Amino acid sequence: MAMEALYHQTNKMVHEVQNGLTRLEQADPSEAHHVENEVQARVDQIISNCERMDILVNKEAPTRRANAKLRVDQLKYDAQHLQSAIRALQHKKYQRDAEDRDREALLSRTFTTNDDDTSVMMDHALQHHNSLGNANREVDNLLGHGASIIGSLRDQRSTLKGAHKRILDVANTLGLSNTVMRLIERRTYQDKFILYGGMLLTCLIMFLVWKYLI
Repeated sequence: MAMEALYHQTNKMVHEVQNGLTRLEQADPSEAHHVENEVQARVDQIISNCERMDILVNKEAPTRRANAKLRVDQLKYDAQHLQSAIRALQHKKYQRDAEDRDREALLSRTFTTNDDDTSVMMDHALQHHNSLGNANREVDNLLGHGASIIGSLRDQRSTLKGAHKRILDVANTLGLSNTVMRLIERRTYQDKFILYGGMLLTCLIMFLVWKYLI
């Protein structure tokens, strides 16, 4: 598969994984495992495609190689962040499941008036619940931060594309300027012969006039 086609296919898969993360976060427990496997398979395919494009980059023309490598590095960076987001969701799901198990265990526990461990168990459960809440907030902050980084990188990619276009325009202008300079040098070289020829012809005419008319 050509470099350009593989890049567009992989870039499309990045957007599909981003949508899949939203589905994974909102999925029912019965569907979560299936959605998670599907999203993880997409990420693995993206990473595999990036490895193939690393090889194809070296086969690109020298004028396109730097831009192609930049685009591949961007996809690799996106894949890393998507993998981190999957792990964060997995951790969040694990904590939620642990919290549900602890809640069920607490509700199913039978307490008596002579149970000395009741207050200790309640304090421990409250502390555990607070810890899980804090961890969930940290994961949400991490996901938000990752989304903002991805958005910033997209803006930077657009800026780099504009800069690349301006560089090509400047290169084309310099190429035109070089052509004009070569034409000027050629014309100067030709004018030099005309000048020397005219001087030689003038001297010859002056010599003939001096010899035959004076």
